[in-house]
Amino acid sequence: MAKTKLILIAGALIASAGVAFAVTQYRAEQVPVLRVANQKGQVKAMMLASGALDGASYKVEWSEFPAAQPLLEAVGRGAADLGLAADAPFIFAYQSGSPVKAIAAQAPANQAPEALAILVKNGSSIRSPQDLVGRTIATTRGSIGHHLLLQALERAHIPADKVKVTFLPPGDAKAAFDSGSIDAWSTWTPYTNVAVKEGARAVADARDYGLPLYIDIAHDASIAPKRALLADFLQREAKAVAWARAHPDQFAAVLAKETGLPIDIARASFERSNRISQPVDAKVIAHEQAIVERYRRAGLIDPKRDVAQAFDTSFGS
Repeated sequence: MAKTKLILIAGALIASAGVAFAVTQYRAEQVPVLRVANQKGQVKAMMLASGALDGASYKVEWSEFPAAQPLLEAVGRGAADLGLAADAPFIFAYQSGSPVKAIAAQAPANQAPEALAILVKNGSSIRSPQDLVGRTIATTRGSIGHHLLLQALERAHIPADKVKVTFLPPGDAKAAFDSGSIDAWSTWTPYTNVAVKEGARAVADARDYGLPLYIDIAHDASIAPKRALLADFLQREAKAVAWARAHPDQFAAVLAKETGLPIDIARASFERSNRISQPVDAKVIAHEQAIVERYRRAGLIDPKRDVAQAFDTSFGS
């Protein structure tokens, strides 16, 4: 009888544990998920370092990308709900038909050197944008590096077809730059930081042309069902941006751990991409329209979508 009672008690305990586990699993499955695409050295490190996501009622699933182009492809096909990218690749993707919307913006906090630059080897004979005629320049199609190259050529009155542009992702572009198979590389931090440390120099610096804005970009179909999550994330992101400005060394330590960058490069990357959250307003929209016109003049896009419709300004209200 005693043995039978023990078996019954043990069975009841196992059953109770099973029910508790099932309830826990059910609750875990009910936690909302926000899928955020992260570009190397961007949002994730800042959110982790600041603790900005502490207490969030939803789970963030991060996905990692080396540049804006693949990040925007992920957001555009619905593999991510949200991602941060610069102004030029965003509007390039939008005018290419991607179902994305800008829901927030961040502006540079300072005009740091070589945050975005056209780089050459230290011994190169190229000294100015005029010297780029007939040369081979690597960049990523539709990127801020591509846009800077167009700005530099335009200001020097050089037609875009007078240079040879090779479109490469950052890792391949660095390999080509290091091997000498290209003459110049138009790129952004942290790639500029590494290249300059290794002896590269800038022949054009974005400080002379205007540093890019950064845009929080949502998949169009995610906005309605995940509006509360997106709005909460943007508020936390703004706090993280402010925290990073006040704690640059702590942020650089987390950035170095997340990206594998040396601590001095991580600190320089922050200094060259330090940003401030700002509302999406008419100035931001006009800024994007100017980029569209520059891409159009270069024959890279045939803009058929209204730039103003690329923005959802309701998150700032």
